[in-house]
Amino acid sequence: MQNEETSAPGAPLSSVSSEPVAAPTRKRPKPGERRVQILQALAAMLEQPGAERVTTAALAARLEVSEAALYRHFASKAQMFEGLIDFIEQSVFTLINQIIERSAPGQEQAARIIAMLVQFAEKNPGMTRVMVGDALVYENERLQNRMNQFFDKIEATLRQALRGAAAADGSATPSVDAQVRASALAAFVVGRLQRFARSGFRRQPSEHLEAAVALML
Repeated sequence: MQNEETSAPGAPLSSVSSEPVAAPTRKRPKPGERRVQILQALAAMLEQPGAERVTTAALAARLEVSEAALYRHFASKAQMFEGLIDFIEQSVFTLINQIIERSAPGQEQAARIIAMLVQFAEKNPGMTRVMVGDALVYENERLQNRMNQFFDKIEATLRQALRGAAAADGSATPSVDAQVRASALAAFVVGRLQRFARSGFRRQPSEHLEAAVALML
């Protein structure tokens, strides 16, 4: 009588090994990848409604790294926020340049810029808290100054778009009229973004947007 096989059917004996299975090693991020991960985590934490001041300890815990690991990529938390501001500026002004290239100066161009800003905020709620300064209250003053300059540049772009339209409408003071409208539009956008952030992202800034902008234009 033949002995019965004790191995699993179809399993070659040569495949059975007594060697211990090594634990999977953690893949190290590529150069620059960790910086992006840190900024993404910071933005995600800012998206939490009612979130308090983000600490580096909480950020490190979310990423499952030490605080020292964060400081290998950023000299300070202020520099992390500067990374978010860089993203905001590059994204928004790239889109503004595309709008300027594709549409003639005037009310339509201004309306498209406003709509783009609102859409950007809705898609990036964490960034919205940076834009309106809520996330920067206890941070370095230069960060808030950068966001103030950001909106000053937005207002200047709107003013440039509206100056020609005011002249075409027969205004005796086209520059003044354009400045007044651009200022009102910039303040309107900031107000909508503040309401969005302070409502816990419940009140969408695009609410009745087209009708509201038409009243100012």
